[in-house]
Amino acid sequence: MPEIPGHGSFIPGDSRTREPWHINQQTILRVGILGAIAIALFAFLAIRLWALQVISGNEYLKIAQDNQIRTVRLQAPRGSILDRYGRVLVDNRLSQSVLVWYAELPSEGDRPTRYTVLSNLARVLGIPTRKLIREVEQRKTDPLSPVVAEQDVNRWQSDYILERSNQFPGVEIAPRYVRTYPHSPLTSLSQILGYVGIANEEQLKSDSTGQIAPNDIVGQSGVEAAFDSYLRGQPGLASQRIDAQGRPRSDLIPNPEPQPGDTVSLTIDAKLQWAAQKALKDGIQTARNSQCNGCWNADGGAIVALDVNSGAVLAMATSPTYPASVFSGRVTTSKLARWGLTAATQVEKNYPAIDRATSGLYPPGSTFKPVTAIAAMQAGVLDPTQNLHCTGAMWVNGKKYSNWDPNANSMINLPTALAISCDTYFYQLGRAIYSLPQTSGEPIQFWAKQFGLGQSTKIEIGDQAGLVPTKVWQKSHYTASQDRTWKPGDSLNLAIGQGNLLVTPLQMTRLYAAIATGKLVYPHLLYSIKRDGKVVDAGVSPAPTTINPGALFNERLQAIRQGLDLATHDPLGTSTPVFGTFPIPIAGKTGTAEKYSQQYKRMFSQAWWCGYGPEINPKIAVCAVIENGGHGGVAAAPAARAVFQAYFHIKNSSYQAVTNSD
Repeated sequence: MPEIPGHGSFIPGDSRTREPWHINQQTILRVGILGAIAIALFAFLAIRLWALQVISGNEYLKIAQDNQIRTVRLQAPRGSILDRYGRVLVDNRLSQSVLVWYAELPSEGDRPTRYTVLSNLARVLGIPTRKLIREVEQRKTDPLSPVVAEQDVNRWQSDYILERSNQFPGVEIAPRYVRTYPHSPLTSLSQILGYVGIANEEQLKSDSTGQIAPNDIVGQSGVEAAFDSYLRGQPGLASQRIDAQGRPRSDLIPNPEPQPGDTVSLTIDAKLQWAAQKALKDGIQTARNSQCNGCWNADGGAIVALDVNSGAVLAMATSPTYPASVFSGRVTTSKLARWGLTAATQVEKNYPAIDRATSGLYPPGSTFKPVTAIAAMQAGVLDPTQNLHCTGAMWVNGKKYSNWDPNANSMINLPTALAISCDTYFYQLGRAIYSLPQTSGEPIQFWAKQFGLGQSTKIEIGDQAGLVPTKVWQKSHYTASQDRTWKPGDSLNLAIGQGNLLVTPLQMTRLYAAIATGKLVYPHLLYSIKRDGKVVDAGVSPAPTTINPGALFNERLQAIRQGLDLATHDPLGTSTPVFGTFPIPIAGKTGTAEKYSQQYKRMFSQAWWCGYGPEINPKIAVCAVIENGGHGGVAAAPAARAVFQAYFHIKNSSYQAVTNSD
């Protein structure tokens, strides 16, 4: 059969069709390689999937579960604060706080919106919405630490939020401890005890131990701050299961448990503190009732009682004051304003935030005269047995310097000068000291510092150093346009505790304790610290410093003590009417110091009394100051007497009111 044209096929060829693909060996090889690669990839994926599900399944299951677990820092109960006899001054109670977790708030586009959640929460808590939003936004850098929106919320607020938890994603009600005060009327302790609050940014940065975290409660002032590392305890950690919206789905599981803080006992005697608080209140009222010039403005003061041998603070009252509970739990501006603790109300309430016992600065007046006497004797310008003329006034360089008693006119020695507080006697000592050669230095200032003035007492809660003016200070303090030269009048004013001299009541109590014993003690508040019932710190302060070990100094100091005895027992003594019949022999000195008031643009007299008892083997020193209280014997001496009466457990002991004395 003949061959048909068209590729040797019986089918005719068509130019529109392509020649079929011919598979050769090279193509087969390529397909094989690609197939092997595909099989290998699938095998790898299968093995990996098997490994994830079988081998590492438990590990990833735990990670998935951890994504639903919130770790919470558990606040430790702060340690209690007790007085020296175990009476509870500060304790804890459990309250409810509202926390906001930034990471669990609604994201953009969610319903309800973040703004809605925070504005509704602010409305329920009664706080400004902008303030809450600002605090929450500041936590962006630390989204895993909650913001404390409000502390110590009431039952209605907590129940409202819990019952509508779907409306408050990222919001939690958490238990927290707040401070409580069993002796709440004992307000004169508020500045000493201090208060606690959430750690601020500065405290977080300055914490070198790394133990303080955001939202931790730490001491902000007073004893709470001074012994915070003991009182704070050790916080714990707890885990809690939550859902996608941050709502709790299980109870907190602590691991580890928080460890309560240590118990801090103070040297304070609560009963004596009560007596000091009442005595201060009565002293202020006595001054007002006296109708002396300016006593209508008697509105504050302080009383300090000190163990003369150890420096332990037995009582330390200040007025005006406020209840310590103002800073406990929920702190509001209205609460602070009510007690004069805001900038807008502090002047009207006479600055109640100031602890006048440790930080109130006053001229000491005649209570400083024992220092002048010691300085004069040590400088060799005074023999305590010699007589000087006590007059109603004296003139120095054409300027008149008056005595508090304008009718004085007698020759007296040092003990009598202290007893009747003759100003002109001590003016003469000041003039004699001023006349000493420059090589003699500044005897009054030197001995003032030897007795602890012009420097901190180093008490644990902090204090003011006060001021002992010197020639160098005066030259640097005043401007070139002012007279910066130290003149005779400066020495005369300093000799009677006036001029630029400023002291605190605590410093003066320490000074009189030193007169009583010849040793300078270090005031302290810590009695002991206990952990699990065992003492970990006995509160031992530095040993007292002997002011001058010489026998001659002790003789001169004895002349001072004799004068302080006459001041409370001699018929002419400035506080004999108050202490003359007291069953325990008390020695002490009145003082009336003038201080200028910027508010009223005039001078007011600060009433002082400082002393110690018993005269033989003294145990306690007491100083009382009544602001704008007039003469020291009128208001301050009776206030100090009430503290001695409580300390020595004396009942039904009366005294004669003083109408006029230095």
